Amino acid sequence: MSMRLFWLIGALLIISCSKDNSKNPFDPSAPKPVNTATRPSSIGILGDTTDVKPATKAGLVIMGGGTDVDAAFQWMINRSGGGDVVIIRASGTDAYNAYVNKLGKVNSVETLKIDSRKLADDERVARIIRNAEMLFIAGGDQADYVGYWKDTKTMQAINYLLTEKKVPVGGTSAGAAILGNYYFGAERGGLDSDEALTNPYHTKVVIGREDFLKAPFMSNIFTDQHFSERNRQGRLSVFMARLMKDWGKTAYGIAVDERTAVCVDETGNAEVVGAKNAYFVKSDNTKQPEIINTGTPLTWNHAGKALTVYALSPTLEKNKFNLTNFSPQNSSGVDSYWWAIVAGSWQIVR
Repeated sequence: MSMRLFWLIGALLIISCSKDNSKNPFDPSAPKPVNTATRPSSIGILGDTTDVKPATKAGLVIMGGGTDVDAAFQWMINRSGGGDVVIIRASGTDAYNAYVNKLGKVNSVETLKIDSRKLADDERVARIIRNAEMLFIAGGDQADYVGYWKDTKTMQAINYLLTEKKVPVGGTSAGAAILGNYYFGAERGGLDSDEALTNPYHTKVVIGREDFLKAPFMSNIFTDQHFSERNRQGRLSVFMARLMKDWGKTAYGIAVDERTAVCVDETGNAEVVGAKNAYFVKSDNTKQPEIINTGTPLTWNHAGKALTVYALSPTLEKNKFNLTNFSPQNSSGVDSYWWAIVAGSWQIVR
């Protein structure tokens, strides 16, 4: 063999060995090709597509939007038994796949883009959701989720996970907005506090009630997100006032700041993780709104003590909030105060 041929063969071997193998189909972290015939809404899968059935623990995560909270996802992954994770959304990409895959050991992560009622009512889509050991509802527009998913097989599959299979389910931003038994669906557009407080029966104040998701411990509870950042205290107060006035219910609220999450375990104990605060708000049936009429600013005052608020921070280690009696397990260090509204003006009272 000539010396020139020897060096040529050596160079070819080096190039071959250094070739990028990131697309290797046997690499479990590489994206899998999607079979649209069997997975019509899937926009990406990582991991093993073979269904697994590990032991799981129920849980609910209410995330406040903005930057995702790693600790909340890890909490869900731990409860999933390392099974199959499904992300559902109506817009956007499969970016959560790689993010979740890096946070813990799971069998697979798949994103479903369910952006029509036809897809939402497709049995193949519902089956993927039912087979999940962890489900996360991405941000977007909750009006899409209500419009596309309500009263479909997708809704039934989500409720199966919540009430029968009992796996961890969570959502952020719009995905968190629909986790309450009562919810603001934004079908007529977004709503700010000034609009709601000025007219509690504004056409945008459309309240869904007991007809969508059936998360445990969320009876008579509204969720809200991007809370302090978007000054949503007033609109949450209006939602709760309407629940009391229109349906005679004791109203509750769980509101979460951005970069923060509330994690609720299978016993109804909630803890706060992330960067900022979560707010647990409760009404009192003996303190009905004094003035709540169409076209009239809300008054809900009761000497400055209309609503009781508990603000919990992630820095309160091991301090949990019990949703079964809607009170903190340990009041030490919990910031508690009242909200009151007079002629459409919301205020904190200490």
